[in-house]
Amino acid sequence: MSFDKTQFSSHARFDGAQFSATATAGFTQTRFSATARFDLAQFRGFTDFTRAQFSGEAQFDDAQFFGEARFKGAQFSALASFNGGKFSDHATFNGARFAAMARFGPLVCAWTMDLSNAVFEVPVTLEIAARKVLCEGTRWESTATLRLRYATVDLSHAVLSFPMAVTAHPIAIIDGPSGDAEERLLLAGADSAVRVASVQGVDAAHLVLTDTDLRDCLFFGAFHLDQLRLEGRCIFPPAPKGLHRRHFIWPYRWTRRRALAEEHHWRAQSAGQPTLPAGQALDPREWRTGPHHPDPKRTPKPEDVAALYRQLRKAFEDGKNEPGAADFYYGEMEMRRKDRTDTPPSERVLLWGYWLLSGYGLRASRALGWLIAAMAVTVALMMSLGLPNSTPKQEATGKVPAGGGKVTLVVDKKDPKLTLSVADRFSCDRFDKSVQVVLNSVVFRSSGQDLTTWGTYTEMVSRFTEPVLLALAPSPCAAASSADTFRSTRAVPARPAPLFPRP
Repeated sequence: MSFDKTQFSSHARFDGAQFSATATAGFTQTRFSATARFDLAQFRGFTDFTRAQFSGEAQFDDAQFFGEARFKGAQFSALASFNGGKFSDHATFNGARFAAMARFGPLVCAWTMDLSNAVFEVPVTLEIAARKVLCEGTRWESTATLRLRYATVDLSHAVLSFPMAVTAHPIAIIDGPSGDAEERLLLAGADSAVRVASVQGVDAAHLVLTDTDLRDCLFFGAFHLDQLRLEGRCIFPPAPKGLHRRHFIWPYRWTRRRALAEEHHWRAQSAGQPTLPAGQALDPREWRTGPHHPDPKRTPKPEDVAALYRQLRKAFEDGKNEPGAADFYYGEMEMRRKDRTDTPPSERVLLWGYWLLSGYGLRASRALGWLIAAMAVTVALMMSLGLPNSTPKQEATGKVPAGGGKVTLVVDKKDPKLTLSVADRFSCDRFDKSVQVVLNSVVFRSSGQDLTTWGTYTEMVSRFTEPVLLALAPSPCAAASSADTFRSTRAVPARPAPLFPRP
């Protein structure tokens, strides 16, 4: 049945109408000058409202679309209602314009809800349950709220003139048991979580993400990421799990932390991971491959990922999420350590040492482990080379003049000597003295113990290195607050920060 290019000068009512599955319900370039009602209508085949113009109210409450529904370029000049709408196939509103619609939905779409390049002129709330929601290039000229279920939403290059929130709807979009049943029927096998696929090209200063899955979200190319607001439980991809072997020999384990999808993509590309076949589950022991894997030209480089971490870390700090900020500080340092373009070799060496000793001041166990190892080595050196046989006693020597008179005495002390056999050097008494010397050196105090020349130099070295290792083992809160450490003042002006965080 075709109404292409038809003009309805008065009310058009198709309430409860049933359109055959064997023919297209065509309303291409149709003009509705007054109210157009399609409540409870059933479109069993392909439905085409391309470039249709609705000058009056457009009502599609509880309408059912069993085939593809296309509203591409449609103009809704007055209120438009899709309350309780059900789309069993793709729904396309690409390029549609909504001049007065305050609420889009609630509706259920079994596949893709395409709102790309659409324009929303007034404050609007969209309530959609769909497998995919495309908002590429969508223009929001006022405030907007997207309440979604099951959906993977793509916001690439969307234009946000006012604040916009994307949130996961906790219950069925359509009220009542029938709405929940419709969701489970049309979206069988889909996960109800809301995933954000991309915010590339978006001014994130107006964006709020709440309870969303960001494991595959692309941030590269977005603006003002430091002003992005992350509320509730936003999930980022973790580092690979399990024990690995480098060159099939050296065992290692990735530090547990939240990461960005861009870091996953770069590490997967640099490691030469193969592209996963379509439909194959991701291996939690591997890095996640990107949409352009393994093309190095289309994969963000370490200097790009470091900038993303720096901006998003600021967003975590503003939201008082210190653990999240610490993870992203760690990621920023990792990318700077891997960056061979903007990070000088000397700074990379310094970063490498900072990572090795303390995990950039965020892994207290690593710093404490090095401290214990250094103290153990120092104790062994003291027992074997530093402590003399015994504490030398002072001696007074002088000469008495033959005819009497003034007597001059010279008080001297013998140099400490170590002549014990190797077996005698490692005794409980010498171990106790060595531990006292080493513990005193950690807090910059002199032990007062007479030492050999080797022992004196060993104590000097330990009094410098071991307190530094102790300072690199801060509490989690102090570690998170030291996020400005090693910030490059060439790239981002900031207040000076100490080389090592305070304990």
